[in-house]
Order: sequence, then C-alpha cells, then structure tokens
Amino acid sequence: MTGGGKNISSPVRVMVVDDSSIVRGFLTRFLETDPAIKVTASVPNGHAALQELDEAAPDVVILDLEMPVMDGITALPLLLAANPKLPVIVASTKTRENAALALKCLALGAIDCLGKPNVHDLADPGPFRDDLIQRVKTLGRLRGTPAGGVPFFSQETPPRVAEPPVISSHAPVALAICASTGGPLALLKVLGGLAPLSVPVFITQHMPAGFTTLLAENIAQTTGLDCREAVDGEAVEPSRVYVAPGNYHLTVAGTDGYRRIALTQSLPEHFCRPAADPMLRSLAASYGGSLLVAVLTGMGTDTVAGCRAVVDAGGAVVTQDAASSVVWGMPGAVVQAGLSAETVSIDNMAATLLRRLKVLP
Repeated sequence: MTGGGKNISSPVRVMVVDDSSIVRGFLTRFLETDPAIKVTASVPNGHAALQELDEAAPDVVILDLEMPVMDGITALPLLLAANPKLPVIVASTKTRENAALALKCLALGAIDCLGKPNVHDLADPGPFRDDLIQRVKTLGRLRGTPAGGVPFFSQETPPRVAEPPVISSHAPVALAICASTGGPLALLKVLGGLAPLSVPVFITQHMPAGFTTLLAENIAQTTGLDCREAVDGEAVEPSRVYVAPGNYHLTVAGTDGYRRIALTQSLPEHFCRPAADPMLRSLAASYGGSLLVAVLTGMGTDTVAGCRAVVDAGGAVVTQDAASSVVWGMPGAVVQAGLSAETVSIDNMAATLLRRLKVLP
C-alpha cells in the first residue's frame, strides 16, 4: 500500500494528473515553490497515474476530470482501491457539467475539489498558489490515515475538556453552517436531518464559482429544503437555505425589521472567497444572541474570528467532533479557542441543532 507510514518531516509527495502539459507544469511550479512539497509524478491520464502509483508513492494526488485514455472519474475509485489512504483532490474547469462531476467524485471518496487555474490565476498566481499549497500540505500531514469518509485528524494539541452544554432559554431565529474539506457530504447529512425548518439558514462552504450552484441544487433535491445560491439584495426569508456563491462573501445587512443578503467581493480571507468569517461577523451584528452556528469538517482556521464575534454577541456555536470530521481543522480551531458550546458527531449534529432551535426537547 503506497503513501502510508512516511516520516511527517519529509516533503509531501504529490502526483499531478492532467492531460495538459501546460497545466501540469504550472501546478508543479506552484507546488515546488514550497520546499516542504515534492512532485514525484506528473502524468497525462488516469491510466498512467495507476501505472506510476507505486513508484511515485504520493501522499496527495491532484486529479483532472477530463482526460483521454482514462478520465478522472474512472480513475478515482481505482486509485482508492489501490490505496484507500490516499487523499485525492479533483481538479475541474468551472463549468456546470464538470462541477457536477466534481461533486460526484466527492461522494466517491475524493477529499477536496479545486477549480483549475484560469487566466487570472496565472497572471496573479499568488492567491491560487498559496491556497493550493495550504491544501496539499494539510492533506499531506494526514498521510497514513484512511480516505473516503473515515476521519483525518489534523490537530497536534489535544482539545480542551468540553464543558456541559449550555442551552439558552430562548430559541435562535437563524442558523449558520460553515464547512470546507469534507463539507458537501456533511452538509447533506445535517440538512437532511433538519427538514422541515422554520428559520433561515446561511451556508459558507469553501468552493469555487459554479461548484456552489450545483451544491445548492443538490441540497435542495436531496433534502427537500428550499435551498439556493444567495442573490445580492434579496430579502431574508424564513425556512430558506442560502448558499454563499463561489467568489463572493455572503453577508447579511439589517436587523429585525428587514434583513437582506449582501454579497461582497472584498478581499479573500484565509485564501477563501467565500469565507466563513465575514458571514459570521455580519450575522452576529444582525442577529446578536439569536444566532446558532454549526462548524463542520474543514481545514484551516476560518470561523474562529467569526465565532468569537458570535459568542461575544450572545450566540452559540456547535462543532463537529474530530472522530467524524474529514479534517478537524476549522472545528478543532474553534474548540481550541474555547468558543464551542458543544462538540458532537456528524450523526448527532442535526438533532443537536434541532434541540437548540427548540424544535426537539
């Protein structure tokens, strides 16, 4: 079995799989600007990736979807069958068809999806390069742990001992959910357990433009909830689920009398747009202590500053536990900061939220 058991101080070994030699070259150069990363194979299709897998011994694979000989969606289950511990990032052009394929790959065991670099990314490569490096290094540190739905654990410091959950006497009137790596499947599980719902739900999932459109449609079709990408200026309605569109931060303006969606293209935060922190800050200002937040699986520390604003305003934060997270980065960071009122498994998240929303006793 390849990829497991390496010394975590050694460089993260990456295999790049793309039929375009130009894209492979760009990705390789971007990655190898960091001395902690080494590209051990650069191949043009899934068949070549399978042939090179043992020799390249990658810790992370970046897998294109559209390729001759063997495409990414065919290669993915074969790669995971050969090495179930292999984190695979699927790379896709930002078209509707390919976004749908990328979401399917996440359901098949891919760990993350990445929008392929466009002209803007190549002209100003810094944000794309930094985001790519962060993802690869984070996933590379998780080598030797199973992929495809079995949890990774990325925190080196043990979490604080949880206090008994404190539940406010009044019911929250809005719910925010934040997620990144592993988030699409976690969102479906949680939201499927919340239907029907009487409060508005605001979601930031780290995803490129185009991908979030399909994510919202998938949530609506799978759960039966009224879920859509948020539209700038629209009024906030109860029982509606708003997904932050790719390349925009989702914020809410106004208070009790009238609230509306405000999409912004202010600077990315934590290499992300959408990011959770801008959403949470705006919701804390709008809803105060009447806001409930769930932080699901994901890498990085996005949500910590936003959750601090929520807690300072009197709201509550619930976090997904390490054992059920694909990457316990975002929820783990919130726990470490002492901002989580309760930490539960993904299987218990929906019931926990309903209890705090006063839907369940």
